Amino acid sequence: MSQYLLSTYAVEGEVHGKQEVHEQSMTPEEMQTFMERVTALEAEMKASGAFVFTGRLHDPDAATVVRSSDGDLIMTDGPFVESKEHIAGFYIINADDLDAALAWAGKVVDAISHPIEVTPFFEMPGA
Repeated sequence: MSQYLLSTYAVEGEVHGKQEVHEQSMTPEEMQTFMERVTALEAEMKASGAFVFTGRLHDPDAATVVRSSDGDLIMTDGPFVESKEHIAGFYIINADDLDAALAWAGKVVDAISHPIEVTPFFEMPGA
């Protein structure tokens, strides 16, 4: 079994239908429905043994970039790359193969209505 990173993306200012994609714009009822979908999905992942870890990230303006320059560390505020699209959160899952990971990604898309990028973890030979 391999591990996969399911990166959830948000696009600043993106609108699906008439609703902006951001929790602050949701009504309490919409937030409750959203959380019920996510909770059900995560329960299904846990029951199947696919779930490893999940996390939601702060908006990109909370990021700090650390670089090395001539042996010194330089830290700057903000994301590494200026972009309207950013990683909003992630799941790390166990899956038998890419097809199984993609199936889980489809369920995440259905639950949260954000695009998902699926990336396998590199497995060291002999490790």
